[in-house]
Amino acid sequence: MVIGVVVLAAAAGALVGVAVRAGLARMRRGVLVAVGPCAGALAVLWAVPAGVVAAGAAPPAWLPAWLGLGVLVVAGSATDLAARRLPDALTRPATVLALATLLPLGARAVLAGLLGAVVFGGAHAAVHLVAPGALGAGDVKLAPALGAPLAAAAWSALAVAPVLAAAGVLALVLARRGPRGPVPFGPPLLAASWVALATVVIDP
Repeated sequence: MVIGVVVLAAAAGALVGVAVRAGLARMRRGVLVAVGPCAGALAVLWAVPAGVVAAGAAPPAWLPAWLGLGVLVVAGSATDLAARRLPDALTRPATVLALATLLPLGARAVLAGLLGAVVFGGAHAAVHLVAPGALGAGDVKLAPALGAPLAAAAWSALAVAPVLAAAGVLALVLARRGPRGPVPFGPPLLAASWVALATVVIDP
């Protein structure tokens, strides 16, 4: 049964990945990205949560938030890597959708998510004001959508995700062999948030 759920989730994720790619191209100041990486990445990011939930290692109520975060990881990373920006057409609705995915978890989770969005967004805004070169405005606008599910899962995740993201940026800088330009912070932060959420949601 678990294998069947994983296969179906992977297929659904791939289809949604294709739709995400089309949506990125059609939005205002659209970005054209390769369809293969979008479909493949989201297939994995949907198959894993579905398999974990089907195996009983995570509460089913967390599945919408986990899947929604996967969509944001793919959409945000693809856009930031291709165009070096996170457009408002992506970041503005992301927070509302992130909070909506917390509804199956109950009012307490939604409230924690709302507070987490404010705290995470405010922290990133403060960093942007102090060091604009280190953190872009798009990253600030993205932060509330990530803070919502992280805070709903555990407040400690709000501290873990940026640390993991910084480590990811450092690894990318050290591994780079070509011309040294700025490394986009969006993809590492998105990936780190997904990992941080997974470590909290999955039962040991």
